[in-house]
Amino acid sequence: MDIFTIAIWIGTIIFLIFSLSKNKEKTKMALKMAFGMGKNMIFSILSIILLIGLVLALLPPEQIAVYVENQNIFVATVASAIFGTITLIPAFIAFPLVGTLVDAGVGVVSSVAFLTTLTMVGVVTFPLEKKEFGLKFAVVRNGLSFVFAIAIALIMGVII
Repeated sequence: MDIFTIAIWIGTIIFLIFSLSKNKEKTKMALKMAFGMGKNMIFSILSIILLIGLVLALLPPEQIAVYVENQNIFVATVASAIFGTITLIPAFIAFPLVGTLVDAGVGVVSSVAFLTTLTMVGVVTFPLEKKEFGLKFAVVRNGLSFVFAIAIALIMGVII
């Protein structure tokens, strides 16, 4: 475990103790709600982890790296961004996945394009966004997010 994770655990425990000292009933109710939400999400989380494990078993990161290396940097970046746009993976799974891809040799620019579109652009969530905020808002937000995701990827390529 790294120092950042340990610090988060320590901070969480300190704030939990503080919350318990202020109001035990509200804290217990909040913990009960949190565990209930966790129970409802566990199937989705495990199925996503299983799916990613299956994909990485069938298509190892090293093969993905070889495929991406053989592409023009612009083509690889846009293809990665499009793939990130159409997939729906929670960020807590996406970050380790991208780390695995970078460790295997996938370029930083392509990896960042995948990650940023994965978290900023949503084809899967577009219908809900359109329903709640309107078509114009959903199109503009997703379009700008895609453009900024490519820009962020290119900037990260220069920085790293």
